[in-house]
Amino acid sequence: MIEITPPYSATAPTENIVTRLRSNAASHPEKLALVCGAQRVTWAAFDARTNKVAQMLFGIGVAKGDNIAILSANSVPYAELFIGILKAGACVTPLSSMASPDALKKMLEDCGAKAIFVAENYAPLIADFITGLPLSRFAIDFAQEGYEDFEAALAQANETDPEISISLSDPFNLIYSSGTTGTPKGIVHNHQMRAAQMERVTPNGYDDNARTLISTPLYSNTTIVSFIPTLFGGSTVYLMPKFDARAYLQIVEAEAITHTMLVPVQYKRIMDVPDFDSFDLSSMRIKFSTSAPLRADVKRDVLTRFPGKLIEYYGLTEGGGVTVLVADDNPTKLHTVGQVAPGNDIRLIDSAGKEVPQGEVGEICGRGPTMMAGYFGRDDLTSDYIWRNPQGDIYFRSGDMGSFDADGFLVLSDRKKDMIISGGLNIYANDLELVLLEDPDVTDAAVIGVPSEAWGETPLALVVLDENAIRSSDDILARANSKLGKSHRLSAVEIRDVLPRSTIGKILKKDLRAPYWEKETQ
Repeated sequence: MIEITPPYSATAPTENIVTRLRSNAASHPEKLALVCGAQRVTWAAFDARTNKVAQMLFGIGVAKGDNIAILSANSVPYAELFIGILKAGACVTPLSSMASPDALKKMLEDCGAKAIFVAENYAPLIADFITGLPLSRFAIDFAQEGYEDFEAALAQANETDPEISISLSDPFNLIYSSGTTGTPKGIVHNHQMRAAQMERVTPNGYDDNARTLISTPLYSNTTIVSFIPTLFGGSTVYLMPKFDARAYLQIVEAEAITHTMLVPVQYKRIMDVPDFDSFDLSSMRIKFSTSAPLRADVKRDVLTRFPGKLIEYYGLTEGGGVTVLVADDNPTKLHTVGQVAPGNDIRLIDSAGKEVPQGEVGEICGRGPTMMAGYFGRDDLTSDYIWRNPQGDIYFRSGDMGSFDADGFLVLSDRKKDMIISGGLNIYANDLELVLLEDPDVTDAAVIGVPSEAWGETPLALVVLDENAIRSSDDILARANSKLGKSHRLSAVEIRDVLPRSTIGKILKKDLRAPYWEKETQ
């Protein structure tokens, strides 16, 4: 694997996360560690159960560094498995429930998982191939031939802490970045990367009796960057198996939630709950947003009506450069994703790999304390992902396009692969989407490039309208084009009932583009 040495804002981390969780359980055993629905688990019980998970894994021959897969919705057993796998010195491999059966098969073959733990709802996704793979199979919440019962296996394990020696260079988790087509890429994060993220714990108050509500899936890095710091800080994680906007507000009120990590689509749905203002949300201290840009108008609404600070992070699952926008302190910068975080460095480059002048758009390349170890088993892909400055320092290429304003705030333009090249002109879909979303009748929008005989490709808008809207697609098109320059105008607007999104709220533009480009090959 290519050796990647990240820079640090102060000193490199020295304590791994497992060690801290062990001491948290010893210092406050009766404090709550996990809550999920009616289940409430103390730190003492959490420590004992995670020890048993590790011992159970040893019983089936799991060795240090082995990949252990999980396919489940958020649950107490999922959280226990996550930490128990780490205590065994193994690598957590959480699988996306959004992935196709074919993609899941490729992931499991690629990582060579020693075992898989599956929840009932997702067993059908792997039913056609799982018996052909050489791995142990455990059923988390169901009984089925070919699977060992998780609770029964756990009951037979002892709860002695294995106290496996963990090096910061050891793998922590393996997250697959794609689950639609092709061969998914496995992103390896080691203990050093995760330990470096713990610098955020005290500044963000995760160690001050935080009660963190998590409603995004645990297979996502978006979730892990809130889940782990809360546990590292010795606080309490509240898990939602499935997001529901009104139920989310009810939990915040009933449990006096102090912290949360949400993605943009969740913020929009929460703020649109008809009786939002009737909930007592005064306990909330900090709300985080990541995974996709949070629209400026939604940020304003959140700042006006939702108590607590609003902090937006921009970064990649692979790691590298991070920017931070403390929205409360920067009300005139809500169209940005903030400034470069301490200890991080971001450069913008053109197609030739040269840095662009300040104010110009370029591909975002970053480096910082939280960088992946590489793509699992794929040094070739890792190498393609790297840009080096003249001094030879490693930066990760994001595939995102952006520019810095005069104050050093990063303004995102688009994904490089989503950029539309029409008649030789670069058109950033995000710019057009922002114009569409200014329309009071438009609640969601995506702009994609579709084939054009005249221009090669041309921008097409797919929009979701407010339920009370009566205007036509032609009306929406005319309004948007009246605000766009001639070279950026939309070719058409199509009205959709909904736009496809991943479980962390990203619009699946590849899926939207596919039908239009498939016609070209027929």
